[in-house]
Amino acid sequence: MEPSTPAYPMASLYVGDLRQDVTEVTLYEKFSPVGPIVSIRVCRDMTTRRSLGYAYVNFRQPADAERALDTMNFDVLKGRPLRIMWSQRDPSLRKSGVGNVFVKNLDKSIDNKALYDAFSAFGDILSCKVVCDEDGSKGYGFVHFETREAAERATGELNGMLLNDRKVFVGRFKSRKEREAELVARAREYTNVYIKNLGKDMDDEKLKDMFGKYGPVLSVRVMTDDRGKSKGFGFVNFERHEDAQKAVDDMNGKELDGRQVYVGRAQKKGERQNELMRKFEQMKQVRATRYQGVNLYVKNLDDDLDDERLRKEFSPFGTIISAKVMTEGGRSRGFGFVCFSSPEEATKAVTEMNGRIVAAKPLFVTLAQHKKERQAHFTNQHMQRMATARAVPNPVINPYQPAPPSGYFMAAVPQAQNRAAQPTSKTAVARTRP
Repeated sequence: MEPSTPAYPMASLYVGDLRQDVTEVTLYEKFSPVGPIVSIRVCRDMTTRRSLGYAYVNFRQPADAERALDTMNFDVLKGRPLRIMWSQRDPSLRKSGVGNVFVKNLDKSIDNKALYDAFSAFGDILSCKVVCDEDGSKGYGFVHFETREAAERATGELNGMLLNDRKVFVGRFKSRKEREAELVARAREYTNVYIKNLGKDMDDEKLKDMFGKYGPVLSVRVMTDDRGKSKGFGFVNFERHEDAQKAVDDMNGKELDGRQVYVGRAQKKGERQNELMRKFEQMKQVRATRYQGVNLYVKNLDDDLDDERLRKEFSPFGTIISAKVMTEGGRSRGFGFVCFSSPEEATKAVTEMNGRIVAAKPLFVTLAQHKKERQAHFTNQHMQRMATARAVPNPVINPYQPAPPSGYFMAAVPQAQNRAAQPTSKTAVARTRP
C-alpha cells in the first residue's frame, strides 16, 4: 500500500484520553525529545478550568509530528495510554462519517492499541477508540480510516471474524439520525408484543391461547422466577405485523383476572431508555417555558430557614405558587426557589429582596435560569475576558519552548475565576410535595 501524506494542519497532533492532572508541562516533557514544539494546549472547561481530557501538541516540523504519532501512540502517561491522531479541525470531515466503521461484541481485553493493530492492515487510521466506562470496555468502539475504500475493505474482511475468540460485528458507522430513522422504520413493522401486569398463574400455554386468535404466533414466553412462578410479564412474537398491531389495539387496557394489562410493542432496553429520556427532556423544556420569568433562585440561605419561612419572607410581593428550600440528608443546601404567579411580582421580589438580610445573612435573589442559559452566560463572560486579555500588550511567552516562528503565536489563556453558579442537578422550578 502506497504511503499517503495526511491532509492536516501542518504539524498539529490531537492527544486524547489524558488524566485530569496532565498539564502542558507534562506534555512538553513527554513530546519535546521528538523535536521543537511551537505550542501545547490542554483543553479545559471554560468555567471550572478542569481538563477535558485532551490536548493539542503543535510541532515546528511535520516530520517530527509524524514521528511522534508513529512511535508514541498508546504510550502510557501517568498510568493511562495516550491516544494520538492528526488534528482534524474541519468539522465537516469529522462529522461526515466517511471512512468510519463501528465495531461491537469486543472482548473486554481489547483496548485501543489492540483494536488499532487489528485494523491497521487495511489502511491509514485517523482515530481508533474503544468506548469505556469506570468498569472498563463497554464492548464496542470506532475506527476511522482516512479513506472510504479502506473502511470497506476492513468491513468486508473482519465482519463476523473472531477477535480473542469472540465473533465481532464490523459495519459502516451510522449517525444518530440514521439510527433513529431505522428504529422508527422497525417500529412501524414490529411483530414482537410485550404484555405486563399478568397474574401469577399465567403460563406460556394460557398466553398463547389468549393471543393466538389474532394470527399465527412464532413464539410465546411468560417470564418466571426461580420457583417457576410468573413475574407478571411476557412476550408474544407474531408472524405478521398486522396481527401484532391487531392484538395491541384490542388487548391493551383490558382486564384479565381482575388486572388491567398493558399490551404494546416490545422494545429493547436502550430504546426504552432513549424514549424516556426524550420525554423527560420535553417535560423539562415545557416546565422551564411555563415558569420563565416567574421563578426565582434564592441562595445564601441560613441553615435553619425552611420552606415556610422562605414563603413568609417573599409573600408580601404577590401570590406564591411554591417555595422550596433544597435539602440533602435533611439539611439545607443553602439555596432554594420561589415561584410567583406573575412576572411583575417576581421582578418586584428580586428588586426588594436581593441583598436583604434574613436571619443574619444577605440573600442573593435572581430569576432562575435553565442550565443551558447559565452555561451560555458564563461562556460569553469567559470569551469577553479572553478578548480583553488578547488586547493587553506584551503577553507572556510560553517558557517551555523556543520562540515560535514569526506570525504563529499562542497567547497564554488566563485562568477563569470561580464564580458562584446555580446548581446544575435541579431544574429551576420550585416544587412542593402534596
